[in-house]
Amino acid sequence: MSNSAVVESVALRLRQAELLQAAITPIRSELGGESADVDVAYAVQEINTQRALSEGRRLVGRKIGLTSKVVQTQLGVDQPDFGMLFADMAYGDGEAIPAGLLIQPKVEAEIALIINQDLTQKEHTYADIIRATEYALPAIEVVDSRIENWKISLIDTVADNASSAAYVLGSRPVKLEQLDLVNCKMTMTRGNEVVSQGVGKACLSNPLNAAVWLADEMVRRGRPLLAGDIILTGALGPMVVANPGDEFHVEIEGFGSVTAAFAAE
Repeated sequence: MSNSAVVESVALRLRQAELLQAAITPIRSELGGESADVDVAYAVQEINTQRALSEGRRLVGRKIGLTSKVVQTQLGVDQPDFGMLFADMAYGDGEAIPAGLLIQPKVEAEIALIINQDLTQKEHTYADIIRATEYALPAIEVVDSRIENWKISLIDTVADNASSAAYVLGSRPVKLEQLDLVNCKMTMTRGNEVVSQGVGKACLSNPLNAAVWLADEMVRRGRPLLAGDIILTGALGPMVVANPGDEFHVEIEGFGSVTAAFAAE
């Protein structure tokens, strides 16, 4: 089987796994193993992005993953990864995410940036990102691996759209000048139990570092960030397993709160 045929085959398997809510075995061996060129995994992701667009799904932003130095070390990488966000992945603050929609979901608390300018320079700066950011919001990303038991390498997760599945944005926009992106504290609760805590600098020392990386990477890959796009900048604390009936409430200092609810079975 040719390389292009392998990439097409893996992309189809991942898409079918998502549609059937049935996890598959790791796909990295088909793409060259854990040491494979990450561009091969992004080629798989791009096929499913093109498939989604051809089906009429609307691309509305990107998520950034692997922004924790601890996770990067675990996976043997030295940079983040990204995945595509579509409009049909969005849920309202507190809206129930249907049971049976996902396979093995987890949640992460993040900072979302909403941009109002195209980011098309070869290299971007903090100033570019700050100028282009209309406002920020607290967010909860729902990640869900299509790979059995989350047994993923970098190659698996990149091919699988960076394990993205859904997201919830808060409803009170805040201007960046009112925020401390580095030192803002995050607390996630499930019921009365604190299940995750973190701080802005857990995301590549500053969420703006993640946004700069993404803007440059998207230009390099020919799909630049555009006005109106959402950027989920990366986790502020440990991810938490989500079960049917769970409700997660996130407070980020200066940002306000956001809630992700999972319908009971």
